[in-house]
Amino acid sequence: MKTIDFDFLKITVTDVVDIVFVALLIYYIYNLIKNTLAVNLLLGMLIIMIIWFVVKQLHMELLTAIIEKFMSVGIIALIVIFQPEIRRFLLLIGKNTFLQQNKAWWGYLFGSKNIERDNLVRIKPIIDACKSMKKSRTGALIVFVKFYDDQLFANSCEMIDSKISKRLLESIFQKYSPLHDGAVVIAENKIKSASCILPLTDNDKLPPQFGLRHRAGIGVSETTDAVAVIISEETGEIAYAKQGRVRMNVSFGELEKLLNKDF
Repeated sequence: MKTIDFDFLKITVTDVVDIVFVALLIYYIYNLIKNTLAVNLLLGMLIIMIIWFVVKQLHMELLTAIIEKFMSVGIIALIVIFQPEIRRFLLLIGKNTFLQQNKAWWGYLFGSKNIERDNLVRIKPIIDACKSMKKSRTGALIVFVKFYDDQLFANSCEMIDSKISKRLLESIFQKYSPLHDGAVVIAENKIKSASCILPLTDNDKLPPQFGLRHRAGIGVSETTDAVAVIISEETGEIAYAKQGRVRMNVSFGELEKLLNKDF
């Protein structure tokens, strides 16, 4: 009597690790592309591959050759098309490394709690300005970046390079100020520039009441490691955008915690 060999079902520790890493990779990719145009692009590529398989099986030589020529530059096309997603993916990996996740413990061990307290002092003028603009329903878009990208911001902004100040922020976003349209960019504990034109998000799932400020704040958080604070001109409501996602109805206590963590 023949016995059935189940050797192919043997799973090693390496196989389990391999499966876990692939699952994590799929999860990260899904988080990056959901609710974006990248989903439609992937569906389009999948349809082209299905068509290529069908026409190849039907021996339609001319159409097969055309599709194969198109697919031969697939890797380059993927890099060009998914450049924002690839950049966000690499930023996400950098942010989730062991050292980044445990920087609070490292800071505690090496005495950087003082840095955290100093950070709260630097955040206070921003919070105070947001309180004032919320009360007066002054529309505002404040973007926080770790590293100021001259290529991205300087070409479309008015350079300021000033100390962070409540009055300066209020003056910039005052309705009749020539700089009130666009975003203020804060980096290196300075107001680096104002009246910045930012890329709008391609997300078509956003609520219809979101205006250009919200779409610009979400857009810049999708393509860079920036976070954005958005104050609605219509309602005075404060929103917080990070990694392409937006948090609505943010209280001042929540805003202080978020900025202390991300700024």
